[in-house]
Amino acid sequence: MSDDPTPRQIKWINRQRVLVFAARGINHRHRHLMEDLKKLMPHHKRRKMRDLYLWMSNVPNGPCAKFLVENVYTMGELKMTGNCLRGSRPLLSFDPQFTKDAHYCLLKELFIQIFGVPKNHPKSQPFFDHVYTFMILDNRIWFRNYQILSEDGALAEIGPRFVLNPVKIFSGSFGGATLWENPKYISPAKLRQAFSKKAGNKYERRIEKKVMNEATRPETGYPDIEGADFFKGDPLEKAQDVVKEEENNSDTDDDTSENEVPIVAKPKHKFSMMLTKKKPEKVIRRKQLKAKSKAISDQIKKRKQFKKKTMK
Repeated sequence: MSDDPTPRQIKWINRQRVLVFAARGINHRHRHLMEDLKKLMPHHKRRKMRDLYLWMSNVPNGPCAKFLVENVYTMGELKMTGNCLRGSRPLLSFDPQFTKDAHYCLLKELFIQIFGVPKNHPKSQPFFDHVYTFMILDNRIWFRNYQILSEDGALAEIGPRFVLNPVKIFSGSFGGATLWENPKYISPAKLRQAFSKKAGNKYERRIEKKVMNEATRPETGYPDIEGADFFKGDPLEKAQDVVKEEENNSDTDDDTSENEVPIVAKPKHKFSMMLTKKKPEKVIRRKQLKAKSKAISDQIKKRKQFKKKTMK
């Protein structure tokens, strides 16, 4: 019946989502309309604004490549001294490694087709005055833009700067079979997850540190002083008593020298003799604390293993 409450489904069966994104160059009214549409559709999905991915494709047959863009610096941020005429054709300079590996050869041809301005294009100028350089370092492609100052090869950087971290190469246009995949690529989401997991273990590390400090800490701060009576009373009177004892000891030394009695070296304070004595009770106490710390660390390791099993 319609009046009966609908049974709640525990398992999420229909996992279809709607991707909401905007084209470049939208104004504030269009952006606010997009936010309103997102509020109307609770099953929408939007990419995080932290990462930038770049797709380069040859339409309609392919191939295409997906890159993660890193270390982005725009022309406005750099404020370089170089300046070139807008619409002029660029020279393309590639690293020698582009000719050694098959996937770099494919990317080189893709860059030539995309960044190379066709000759006699109506919106271009009929001369060259800047150079695009593509360098390979640390399994990434580094892009730089330089102005040609003179015919002898003098250059001045213009910008922008960015680094392309290749992710995958596909056979089709924005899809198809995977021709190549970067084995050393780690997604930014996994890196952030690892950092958050490392920060989440601060409590366990703090507990382990406390246990280790307790295990290695001595029972008293002054091992040669027994009891707390030493710190009671007026410190000035204690100092005077110490001075008197030293004077009495010096007088006794003088008397022995007059009677020509051989002098035997004696410690000035009675507490210094305690340093040479062994204290088996402290050794036993430290062993107990170390055993306790080991038991606590074993419990923490078991909890971590249990969490990993439950997560799997």
